[in-house]
Amino acid sequence: MHTIRIRLCEANRAFVKKQSDISILFTTRMLRLFAYGALSVILLLYLSVIGLSDTQIGVLLSLTLIGDTVISLWLTTRADCTGRRKMLVVGSGLMVFGGMLFALSSSFWVLLLAATIGVISPSGYEVGPFLSVEQSALSSIVPDEKRTGVFAWYNLAGSFTTATGALVSGMLVQGLQGAGVVPIHAYRVVVVCYGVIGVVLAVLFMRLSPKVEAPAVDPCEISEEFKKRFGLHQSKKVVLKLSALFSLDAFAGGFVLQSIVAYWFFVRFGMEPAGLGAVFFGANVLAGISALSAAWIASKIGLIRTMVYTHIPSNVLLILVPLMPNLNMAIVMLLLRFSISQMDVPARQSYVMAVVKADERSAAAGITGIARTVGASISPVIAGPLLGAGAFFASFPFFISGGLKIVYDLLLYHSFRKSPPPDEITPS
Repeated sequence: MHTIRIRLCEANRAFVKKQSDISILFTTRMLRLFAYGALSVILLLYLSVIGLSDTQIGVLLSLTLIGDTVISLWLTTRADCTGRRKMLVVGSGLMVFGGMLFALSSSFWVLLLAATIGVISPSGYEVGPFLSVEQSALSSIVPDEKRTGVFAWYNLAGSFTTATGALVSGMLVQGLQGAGVVPIHAYRVVVVCYGVIGVVLAVLFMRLSPKVEAPAVDPCEISEEFKKRFGLHQSKKVVLKLSALFSLDAFAGGFVLQSIVAYWFFVRFGMEPAGLGAVFFGANVLAGISALSAAWIASKIGLIRTMVYTHIPSNVLLILVPLMPNLNMAIVMLLLRFSISQMDVPARQSYVMAVVKADERSAAAGITGIARTVGASISPVIAGPLLGAGAFFASFPFFISGGLKIVYDLLLYHSFRKSPPPDEITPS
């Protein structure tokens, strides 16, 4: 009886620790996305006020993307062997480094260093190693059958806190300026807060338990060159195949970035910025809520079918947006599209975690994530000239994006319909 009580106590402590780790990872996600959303509102304004030219700002933003991609690849492909907690703390340190240099210096060359090496998010979206490593950590402490649902809430939490960060940042800057603070100092307050949140993240990541780490297995000693460089061994083929497909999906998505769609609504219907802001706030809320349906649908039809069956209707709605005869119908079609557009995201993330080995999860998430980043960075270069080529061509980005995304869906289904994750395979 005494032995049973001891085992029950140990099991209870392990459960409490897992719950604590989940709470920490959700908290860090929310704090980080709040910081990203806050910075995205004022970053370009701040850089302009401190005296940078448009060309210099463009160079900074480009190097921010390139630097984040390289650093993310390096950290995520080593996290499973070196330690997930350690890499998360390093990422937090780079966030502090970038934020504080941006706050303390107006020198273009210093800011160039901060943009290249530090973790700075000019878009409000995830940058750095955090998303990939956190997903891997969550997959280590969450049962397989609950993984998709947890990822859905994880994405929803990020969506809402990004919007909240942007809202709070704008109100804070406006309030400070109304109180007599000059713009440069008002913007700098937000930049300093960004760096401070990096410190808080580091403290929280250090409180994670060893449960979030990859299993201590021999593959970290594998001498294969690909494993050493990219953190993959047995899952190499499936990750590279998924990366190619995800890159195509992201390339298609780059034609309809939020800024591009907003500009199209302005050109086509003369929609004012305040109206655009309201529409896209509602659209993003709907997108976040739509992700919650993914777990229930996946439990009924599986992850691959969830990704494909929800994505194709979303892309059909996207193609229909520019075909609507008036503003109200175009907005309705856009909102309908957003109401189902994110159902595939938790399913996609969960599928990647399910089909790779436990000690390759951070690397797999990092490589597939970077493939998406690279794919999305190319298409706006093509979409821009189309928007400026007249009303007829301005709608082409919607058609190209929706068409390519449907091609991606069909290729994904063809390639992986017979490769369900282990937890969906019924024992014979």
